Amino acid sequence: MRWIVCLVFTVAAVAGAEVPKLHRGPVEPHWIGQSSRFWYRNDLPAGAEEFWIVDAVRGVRMPAFDQARATAVIAEASLGAVSRSTLGADAKTLRFRADNRAWVLNLETYTLAAEPAAPEKPPAPAGEDDARARRARSPDGKWEAFARDDNLWLREVGTRREQRLSVDGSPGHTFRRDATRARMVNMQYDRADYPAHEPDVRWSPDSKRLVALQTRIVPERRVTIVESSPADQLQPRAQSYPYLKPGDELPVGRPRLFDVATARELPIDLAGMGQAWSFEPVRWAADSSRFTFLFNQRGHQLLQLCAVEAATGALRIVAEERSATFVHYSRSGRFTEHLDATDEVIAASERDGWLHLWLFNAHAGGVKNPITRGEWVVRGIEHVDKRSRVVWFRAAGASGLDDPYYEQLCRAHLDGSGFKILTPEPGMHTVRFSPDKKFFVDTWSRVDAPPVSVLRRTDDGAIVLELEKADASALLVARGRWPERFVAKGRDGATDIFGIIHRPRNFDPAKKYPVVERIYAGPHGYFTPKAFGAHDPLVERGFIVVQLDGMGTTGRSKAFHDVAWRNLADAGFPDRIAWLKAAAAKYPEIDLSRVGIYGTSAGGQSALGALLFHGDFYRAAASDCGCHDNRMDKIWWNEQWMGWPVGPHYAENSNVTHAARLRGRLLLAVGELDRNVDPASTYQVADALIKAGKDFDYLVMPGAGHGVFRTPYGRRRMEEFFVNALKP
Repeated sequence: MRWIVCLVFTVAAVAGAEVPKLHRGPVEPHWIGQSSRFWYRNDLPAGAEEFWIVDAVRGVRMPAFDQARATAVIAEASLGAVSRSTLGADAKTLRFRADNRAWVLNLETYTLAAEPAAPEKPPAPAGEDDARARRARSPDGKWEAFARDDNLWLREVGTRREQRLSVDGSPGHTFRRDATRARMVNMQYDRADYPAHEPDVRWSPDSKRLVALQTRIVPERRVTIVESSPADQLQPRAQSYPYLKPGDELPVGRPRLFDVATARELPIDLAGMGQAWSFEPVRWAADSSRFTFLFNQRGHQLLQLCAVEAATGALRIVAEERSATFVHYSRSGRFTEHLDATDEVIAASERDGWLHLWLFNAHAGGVKNPITRGEWVVRGIEHVDKRSRVVWFRAAGASGLDDPYYEQLCRAHLDGSGFKILTPEPGMHTVRFSPDKKFFVDTWSRVDAPPVSVLRRTDDGAIVLELEKADASALLVARGRWPERFVAKGRDGATDIFGIIHRPRNFDPAKKYPVVERIYAGPHGYFTPKAFGAHDPLVERGFIVVQLDGMGTTGRSKAFHDVAWRNLADAGFPDRIAWLKAAAAKYPEIDLSRVGIYGTSAGGQSALGALLFHGDFYRAAASDCGCHDNRMDKIWWNEQWMGWPVGPHYAENSNVTHAARLRGRLLLAVGELDRNVDPASTYQVADALIKAGKDFDYLVMPGAGHGVFRTPYGRRRMEEFFVNALKP
């Protein structure tokens, strides 16, 4: 073992060829208690490490300990290879593994000792576990709710006296806490049923009332797949799991409000709300005066934050989001902050065409004022100071940088004033706040710029201390070059489309190269890498590889996103083709007569779609585990973009429907044990291709799950497919 001193603690290098890595990479702060001090570790060449402590208030950085002394103590113990080490939570101990044991170095005395084995956890108590008991017990500890014969009951803890609250429970509409939605919708296939007596309740903080969810139980659609090659190959095994698809009946829990003292229900009028996707989450105000729930109407064109008065059950709409296309509920719904003391709610809305934060009146309902505005989007709330009425949030496109996807930390007052960008550098920023929120570590990078980490003040973004600038020299030697950022106009000749170009390490601009597009066009996000580290090994097989985000993905305006509505077959292809033509016009080394494309899951659907709908441009496609017909795929993802009820637009977007239009070379791959996308979706499109007399390469991989191209064999087959399919 080699030991390096001079403020460096060294660990053994991994045997064999060392993969070039980033040194002095992004700083990960470990805040010490609730203080404004933190420690971090640097990786250095030759497997070395160094540790630093930063005092944010003083603006100083110092060695975390006498690393030369620590190195000598550990070397003297002759422990052999030392694994990656870490400081203790208080930065007073150094922990690592050596000789298959855990060791602790006391940094006050520099004494070394084997760390005692962690004691075995005692077995869980019989009956209800503590978490479930707390969930059903009132905050004052006097009452507990339980289910019996599908109805809701109360039990007084002291006297054990029982009181029935509901009378209309049944096996089909139960007050039992139900796990079928988690299994059938949320893809938690193996979630066990809850105990029959456990209800799904939310107690008011004052223990005077509770909200219980009464769940409608629906038939459980199941998908069956066969493991063709188990250990005993003479006994193929079937796997069956619950899996709802678009149009299926949906289990939904409706909120019911009950008063404890009178043991009666306070009816909530939900009759006019239409078919529900969900009524969650349910949340009580701190003063117990009301509770709120988020109503998501099935079809995802209406999202309402509803408030219910605890004393009467009267319902009002606090905030509402409507769309003629879709409301991206999984994104908008999570940007919600309740300000109970002032009867206000911060919520996200695209009502002006861009995703922004708005302030709503929680008592009377309706908008008080926009908090943010402009032709840019909010990406997430980081912190709200309710006393100073300031919100810190991540925004993209706010500063007019050369890429509208770059995320920066911003702040604004809740009345919409005082907007300020706190991290102005052009790139993707990630921030980690101190416990008191007075400081944060900011790390930013681009695909062509290694990470830089600094310490900033939260109030104004001023740099307190420059921490690290990553050393990527070894990585650059290995890869030859970083990806190039490239922008061109999309289908309308006006909208900028942003992407990156990966070139081979031995790239020769005098040569012509086939180009392969790596596609994922799911409307739930954007997918072109923006931060440092992007690399596609396919370039080493002699290809230029490109990635870009066309219309129909997120991160831009509502209109940009809406292109995907009932139109997943579009996948941004008109933008992609325009972008590639612009790239080839600037870079003659790009050979547009040899264009390939590959993708997995939704990317697999799009990759095949390239040959079905744009076979005059794309010459070859590798499609992996695609959801080729959106009626065959999971309910939550497909109904979000394709809507409900299921209509003819589902068939119009199906690769199965259009299989006879295939042009070009196709590699169609599927894992037989895929539990993300029903493998039958690939089998059906293969059947349609065969019936249409189309030739294609077909890889059904035994034992593989979702993502055949992520396995070494599948990856090799995909690369070799393009080598052969895109020959000059």
